[in-house]
Amino acid sequence: MKKFSFLFIFILLIPIFSFAEPGGLDALTITELANGDKKYSVSLKILALMTALTVLPSLVLGMTAFTRIIIVMSILRQALGTQQTPPNQILIAISLFLTFFVMAPTFNKIYSDVSGPYQSGEIDLTQAIESGGGELKKFMIKNTRKNDLVMFSDMAKEGDFIDSSEIPFYIILPAYMTSELKTAFQIGFLLFLPFLVIDMVIASVLMSLGMMMLSPMLIALPFKLLLFVLVDGWAMTVGSLVGTFS
Repeated sequence: MKKFSFLFIFILLIPIFSFAEPGGLDALTITELANGDKKYSVSLKILALMTALTVLPSLVLGMTAFTRIIIVMSILRQALGTQQTPPNQILIAISLFLTFFVMAPTFNKIYSDVSGPYQSGEIDLTQAIESGGGELKKFMIKNTRKNDLVMFSDMAKEGDFIDSSEIPFYIILPAYMTSELKTAFQIGFLLFLPFLVIDMVIASVLMSLGMMMLSPMLIALPFKLLLFVLVDGWAMTVGSLVGTFS
């Protein structure tokens, strides 16, 4: 416990040591150039990059289509009653690939309008972040329910926004996540219904035959798999799920 406390205090004191004039750490320094710009040391850039990589999973989960897709896929697996088939790794892989497919227009626009000009020096880092964040914000606003936006705007005591671009990220992010959860559970409920009917029919038949010791789930599983395969369930689910995004 003392080791963790010492490490935490050391991390807090890094900025103090790094920006000190003579006694600072040379690896973590910021040099002010003659024209007023600031030059960061390589170690400081690497530290910023590692910090960004730790935040990246949260951005993928919270600012893209991943949340809705992974929840629907998980509910579908429960509705089929196949336990751990497909396994979690496969569901996550499918959800990631579908997320890239849904987000491809947004990512392509960010690459053409932000990454290219930034690499050529036409815009600086601040402008690139604002422009790229604006494209992600457009996607989130298109797929966020108006009621959720109004709710978080009222809780933040913000007035009505004239333009959607004026909505700050601290409002649109929780509103988007809440909207995605609601939409995902609505889709999951519709997917659950046909399999629930099969379970009820199988349970009723077994009860009428007096086979109460036989598990209805065991008998219903092959019928649910057969129905899912006959209607090409994976293609229908994926196609319908992708079609729900604006």
